[in-house]
Amino acid sequence: MHWSDIEHTQPRLARLAQQRLIGPGVVLVASIRRDGTPRLSPVEPYVLDGDLWLSMMWQSTKARDLLRDPRILVHSVITSRDGAEGEFKIRGTARAESDLAVQRRYADAVAASLGWNPLPGRFHLFAVDIAQVTFIAYDPGGSGDQHVAMWPPGQEFIRRATSPTSVGDPEPISEVIQAD
Repeated sequence: MHWSDIEHTQPRLARLAQQRLIGPGVVLVASIRRDGTPRLSPVEPYVLDGDLWLSMMWQSTKARDLLRDPRILVHSVITSRDGAEGEFKIRGTARAESDLAVQRRYADAVAASLGWNPLPGRFHLFAVDIAQVTFIAYDPGGSGDQHVAMWPPGQEFIRRATSPTSVGDPEPISEVIQAD
């Protein structure tokens, strides 16, 4: 699935993704190290031509991880303890893009909008093939209720807080996810 698929089929979820994931200008990327343990790295996300792109320094360890094992988790940056802003996660695979014309188009776009100019052929560029998108937020009123929206499948629910450290069973709601 491409970024544009989310925009077309789940516009409210796409707006949240734009605010929480793309807007801050940095995401956390989880990759799998050679020894099987996770690696967490900051990366700048960019949406171009309907895809979510991640560029990485040439021969960086995170890029080598993804070249070896393309499974990836892209996670929004969390800036507060209360969780009210929400966290956004994308699970999928990273598809390496070595076509210099695509890298040049990417480099031109980020130079115009972000002010830095990557040199085609001297950085790694990955398109994220999206398998699932998840948004989780906690009630800003401090109740501890957890709001979850996942797509696909189109599921959305609230789990009411039962204590400061636990939540109850899912209760279906429909605030973000639109019926397929």
